[in-house]
Amino acid sequence: MTVHRFRYPKGVRLKKAWQFDYLFRTGRRIRGELVRLLFIASPDGTTQLGVAVGKRQGNSPKRSRGRRILKESFRRLLPWLRDGYWVVCTPRTEALGVSARKAYQDISSLMFRAGLLNEDWPGPDWDIDGRISADENAG
Repeated sequence: MTVHRFRYPKGVRLKKAWQFDYLFRTGRRIRGELVRLLFIASPDGTTQLGVAVGKRQGNSPKRSRGRRILKESFRRLLPWLRDGYWVVCTPRTEALGVSARKAYQDISSLMFRAGLLNEDWPGPDWDIDGRISADENAG
């Protein structure tokens, strides 16, 4: 049996415009080298994540790549995210051309600094999902 610990399910995503608006108006902001992180304690106690890329940041392929990179970072961090937060990540323009690994390291350090990750988080290891999945399948 395969354990899907590192999924990015639909139920975890922020979907409504009012949720993004609420976060952008009232959320706490942290800026990193490549991304900006906005977060707030969720009003309903659920943990939800969102990604926002502005049209001024580039053409459609660049914006889509930016969204994919940020979603991949969230997917890798989701098992260690504290419950009860809404988080939105927006890339800075220079982040649209960097590797996914660098964006992940920036997002993980910001989330750790903000106290959004559990104490058992193993650190910004890009390959953690492969190792944990292999260990779970072997055991």
